Amino acid sequence: MDGEEEQYNPRTVEDVFRDFKGRRAALIKALTTDVEEFYQQCDPEKENLCLYGLPNEQWEVNLPAEEVPPELPEPALGINFARDGMQEKDWLALVAVHSDSWLLSVAFYFGARFGFDKPSRKRLFNMINDLPTIYEVVTGAVKKQQKEKSSTHSGKKSKSNSKARAPNHQEKFTKLQPKDEEEGLDEQQDEDEHGETLCGACGENYAADEFWICCDICEKWFHGNCVKITPARAEHIKQYKCPSCSNKRARVDI
Repeated sequence: MDGEEEQYNPRTVEDVFRDFKGRRAALIKALTTDVEEFYQQCDPEKENLCLYGLPNEQWEVNLPAEEVPPELPEPALGINFARDGMQEKDWLALVAVHSDSWLLSVAFYFGARFGFDKPSRKRLFNMINDLPTIYEVVTGAVKKQQKEKSSTHSGKKSKSNSKARAPNHQEKFTKLQPKDEEEGLDEQQDEDEHGETLCGACGENYAADEFWICCDICEKWFHGNCVKITPARAEHIKQYKCPSCSNKRARVDI
């Protein structure tokens, strides 16, 4: 058991942050792309259930640990009981807030357990704080913040190397630029305009070398890999609905 603990537990700030990102990606997945399955597993008729995010980016709904005290801080207990007593979006937002709190508690539990000093704890917090919270991703608060800063995504459907470019706001300068400088300006502009775009599934930043697709319903952007859409498949999609919007529509029809 001690050997397994030694192998599992993170030891450095980078290790703890990697553990945090894996758990965070899992929880975002549960509350967005896998929301239909998550919703079904949170049956109010069952006992107290918790949502766990694992370091390998997998999530599970399960009973709390039996050990007292538990090996790690426990997530919010009984999330299933409130499921049918409030609107789904409010319930998901509530679970997201508790999930954010749990992630922080786990990260700083590791920090305390392995004796991180003040600069290390501050560095860990800053690394975590650079990422949007699960609540911001789930509620679309990140998207609203992006809209305030840029309107470069309107009218576009999917983005990969060539499709990722926003309308060229530097057009009036292009005739004055040598070709090499023009390309450099275009790339820099593309990076600046999209650098704060976040995937609605995993919450990670936009990268120019990745294929992305936008949901025509909620207007959130997703890595193609996260929603299992390839560039070739996207070419034949007239109106793309992300898993979350598709699931909401299915429940309304039922």
